[in-house]
Amino acid sequence: MIDAQSIQWFPGHMAKTRRLMAANLKMVDIVVEITDARIPQSSRNPEIDRMLGQKPRLILLNKCDVADPNLTARWCEYYRSKGILAIPTDCKSGRGLNEIIPGARQVLDEVMKRREAKGLSQKLLRMMIVGIPNVGKSSLINKLAGSKRAKVEDRPGVTRGKQWVSIGGGVELLDMPGVLWPKFDDKEVGEKLAYIGSIKDEILDIEHLAMRFLQTVAENYPKLLCARYNLTPEEIEGKDGFDLLELVGRKRGMLQSGGVVNTERAAIMLLDEFRGGKLGRITLEKPPKFTPAAREQEQDDAE
Repeated sequence: MIDAQSIQWFPGHMAKTRRLMAANLKMVDIVVEITDARIPQSSRNPEIDRMLGQKPRLILLNKCDVADPNLTARWCEYYRSKGILAIPTDCKSGRGLNEIIPGARQVLDEVMKRREAKGLSQKLLRMMIVGIPNVGKSSLINKLAGSKRAKVEDRPGVTRGKQWVSIGGGVELLDMPGVLWPKFDDKEVGEKLAYIGSIKDEILDIEHLAMRFLQTVAENYPKLLCARYNLTPEEIEGKDGFDLLELVGRKRGMLQSGGVVNTERAAIMLLDEFRGGKLGRITLEKPPKFTPAAREQEQDDAE
């Protein structure tokens, strides 16, 4: 079984990233935090909140084209209730990208007005781009810059050092390497990060991961699971993760001698298809319930 201690991945360059972020915060006007719209909560690094303090920020729910649109809208509403602007984006389709700069200027409206009053309206807008590995930071920067300025690869841990990128219009981006946190106290957070590929598959029990994923999808998106693997509701009802993985592998003809299902092959295929959006639009987390009364209490606590 995978426990909370076993999904830990904190290479040395990630510790360096934390120091880089802290050292460069004064050089930027706003921090743009990219998350994965399929796991908006788990793809946020809690250490970023602590490091940013009162620094203006903007949250992007990236890869929204493969996330559940209803839940994406609810997440945006949740962040808005906390006074944070969140924008759904997708680097492949370009969805939402033209809203980022106006959104940043909206967040910085008061700062911009103070600059104009001092005759500094032409000053560059500098944005720090942060996020965990594999949420699409480099792809986003390349789209905004209109060229392949940042290295893009579909595996975690590619960007190793900070990069300044000018995207025109008086805007510069500071690209930071992806950074996880040293310890996942909640094993479900580690699992969800593993589902989307933010943790190297080589350190994981891929079959157990696929079983856990299948249980979640069968419970929340049974129609999508059935449609993708030619299953019926009756076939998946009441099945545990192992039975579901065997069922999917058998449907795909992943059989070994004696008719035994190659569950490792099936697990790899399943997670690859989810990461590629082939299962449909799936979000694995719902936003916390947040009422106006809860917001008032949070503000009182902050004071």
